Amino acid sequence: MDTIPDVTVTGTDGAPLRLHDLPRPLIVYFYPKDDTPGCTHEALDFSALASRFVAAGASIIGISRDTVAKHNKFIARHGLAIPLGSDLDGSVTEAFGVWGERQMYGRTYMGIERATFLYGADGRLVRAWRKVKVPGHAEEVLEAARALG
Repeated sequence: MDTIPDVTVTGTDGAPLRLHDLPRPLIVYFYPKDDTPGCTHEALDFSALASRFVAAGASIIGISRDTVAKHNKFIARHGLAIPLGSDLDGSVTEAFGVWGERQMYGRTYMGIERATFLYGADGRLVRAWRKVKVPGHAEEVLEAARALG
């Protein structure tokens, strides 16, 4: 996956959102589920830095397999300042290789790996963060986006 996969999510307005059509540099981050502690913290961190991402010339989108309605509630409840995309059929998480077997508290299940991908102005992958730990992550991504600049 050296370039942005040609995939489409559903935006919070219900319209299709093709990742290829989003402004670049582009940050695509995947998270497991709206309104869970880690995912909320991550979304709040990216939102707090949204104006700095804009100043760095980068756009950002968070993607999970939650519904558009759930995304809209998540945005409203926490005042998020970043767009979210819904991948109900799982085609986007599959294309990015972030869907797979996970383990928590001794239980095995299928889910999304918390991961972030940074694409340059040419659409090529600049950096990938896999198995993301939330504290400090948004700041690290911002610094990488600024370095493109």
